[in-house]
Amino acid sequence: MKGIAAQFGWFGAGLFCLVTVGWVLARPVGTPLLAGLPMDWTHRHVIFSQPGTSAQARLLADEPRFWQQEFRRSALRVVSDEMAPAEEPSSLGLVFKGISPARVHRDWSEDLGTGASVGAGNYPAKYGFHVTTANCASPGPPDFVVFSTGLLGSATQASIVAYDNLYSPGCSGTVPQVYWAYNTNFGQVTTSPVFSADGTQLAFVQNNGGIVASLVVLKWKSSTTETVASPATLTPGACTTAPCIATIPLTDGSGFATNDTTSSVFYDYASDSAWVGDSASWLHRFHPVFKGTLTEIRTAPWPVHVNPGNPSPLSSPVHDLVSNNIFVADQGGFVERVSVSTGAVTISGQVDRGTGVIAQTIVDPTAAKLYIFASRDSLAGCAGTGCSAVYSFATNFAPGNLGAKALVGNSSATPNPMYAGGFDSTYLSSVNATGNLYVCGNTGGAPTVYQVPITAGAFGTVVTGPALASAATGCSPVTDIPNPNVTGGATEWIFAGVRNNGLGSGLTTSCASGGCLMNFKVQPWKPATAYTVGQQVIDSHFQIQVVTTLGTSRTALQGPPVWSAILGAVTADNTVRWRDQGPQVAAHAIWLASHPYTSGTGTEIVDSNNNIQLVTTSGTSRTALQGHPAWSPTPGVITADNTVRWRNLGSAATANLAAAGGTSGIIIDNIVGTGTMAGASQVYFSTQGNQATCGGGPGGCAVQASQSALQ
Repeated sequence: MKGIAAQFGWFGAGLFCLVTVGWVLARPVGTPLLAGLPMDWTHRHVIFSQPGTSAQARLLADEPRFWQQEFRRSALRVVSDEMAPAEEPSSLGLVFKGISPARVHRDWSEDLGTGASVGAGNYPAKYGFHVTTANCASPGPPDFVVFSTGLLGSATQASIVAYDNLYSPGCSGTVPQVYWAYNTNFGQVTTSPVFSADGTQLAFVQNNGGIVASLVVLKWKSSTTETVASPATLTPGACTTAPCIATIPLTDGSGFATNDTTSSVFYDYASDSAWVGDSASWLHRFHPVFKGTLTEIRTAPWPVHVNPGNPSPLSSPVHDLVSNNIFVADQGGFVERVSVSTGAVTISGQVDRGTGVIAQTIVDPTAAKLYIFASRDSLAGCAGTGCSAVYSFATNFAPGNLGAKALVGNSSATPNPMYAGGFDSTYLSSVNATGNLYVCGNTGGAPTVYQVPITAGAFGTVVTGPALASAATGCSPVTDIPNPNVTGGATEWIFAGVRNNGLGSGLTTSCASGGCLMNFKVQPWKPATAYTVGQQVIDSHFQIQVVTTLGTSRTALQGPPVWSAILGAVTADNTVRWRDQGPQVAAHAIWLASHPYTSGTGTEIVDSNNNIQLVTTSGTSRTALQGHPAWSPTPGVITADNTVRWRNLGSAATANLAAAGGTSGIIIDNIVGTGTMAGASQVYFSTQGNQATCGGGPGGCAVQASQSALQ
């Protein structure tokens, strides 16, 4: 292993093969098996399709974010004996907190303060010191998650806080616990933090008085006394002994102070360099960051005025190690490519005439592609209001270039922002940028999820998925989480939250037309795969197909079957038989007593086992005194309900959770395998509004929730 990749140990335990290019990487003898695994916003915005040549593979060998992606996506989980005692449960059902509601364990939420939030489009940051297992408060360094509060720090209000002892079940005592909490010089953190390689430091931007922004490097120290309401106050200085902070104010090329509320800092592990934008269109470069005295490079060409003809606040910059460019966008609707070596700037054509480009770009260095998310593409089209759109550019795009475009719903004269989408496991495992991108579009109306097929880097025909709200409202970024270790077969989910009017409802939770977080199963079909009864995949119509007859699917050469789009219909796939559960929806009705049900109308309900039941014979259901029928738990099997007949179409492929004001960006916890502590695979986010059910609230909530069931 070379460079920083060696520090993370992301080559895995034993051998990890990249068969696409025929090269094998082994962990050298004496290299620690366990190393840190950070997750912050940057790991969502630098993604990698697989290297197709040995030259590409060599370039990625020094990129820790590539190795983290591979570890989370497909590497075997090997848990050391000392980190996973024999008495720990070994069922993989714990990875997604089970299949049925009865097996779901608790969530937690913590009050960050009245009006607190990580912020729309921003992310918490999670660090695990061991890549193969999860740690509680002791022994040794624990896993911890960091939330900015978005509030001005004071003696009674933290500006940034960390929690450890995260997992329930699994951790003893109070779950979670405050690991540390700081008032960082009476600053306000309104962007996303990033970790150093070893997790002992963080960098972020904060504002003082809403006028001057500063880059902050924080060295933290665990505490048993600090809380959100009683933080330690840190004063900027040399920052040699933790806890401490070092700060550098952001100023333009003439030395005048600038602000920043939209651009998070991007850190490059290999060079110990960082970049951040400001509200006046200046891009700043820092070196060193974590490995010396924090310093801004102020020699030509830095800082770079990336769009002096149309200065506006910048989005978060993203560094592409292959082209050695920084990609950033602005609220004027332009995308900029900045050479790290020369500072030369290339500006695209205008791609967003609504809110401007708010979301960070997503870069795929392997495919030499970047993806942009636009709230409104033009002044016309889509009923004369413009369209929501996803753009793709080559990483060497020419001045004025408009890239390629996929339309994802309508826009309006005053659209909601459009945030970043999530790429599925098919894209990440391909050698030619082929798979699906899921986005929350329709920025002028009810937010809706869209599946954007990509073949060899080119957009295909967009498929409209579920609406998430009943009226126009803001939508969060979309996060895709593949998990190869679930009992019964690999499972993949996407997550998105809406600020209001949420449609999510079900057996045990309801968003009650308020802010809502929802997930949807998007496990792709795989060729030559042995499928068992009950497994589910997403088809080319954005509908769920459930296995009712086990078998082996068609070969890669044959390709996927021609999926039936008729609710309840069967599709033959070599020896597998799939039954159509229907389109993905945010909410399913529940069973009603003494109710007339009619077949042929597509009527479905979610039963008491969290399975979807389809009316196949019209009639009237059992009385309230009789109660619901004894539902068959087997997909494809009929249940008698007085004169109604229901067919089981498999488990519900969605879940939801009320989230006041919607959610921030969502990050994943560990995706871990046999022997790992129960409760160790979760998602983390903050609400955007005050929530009465928040622990110690009401206030803005830091939330941990299960990946599959959310309750």
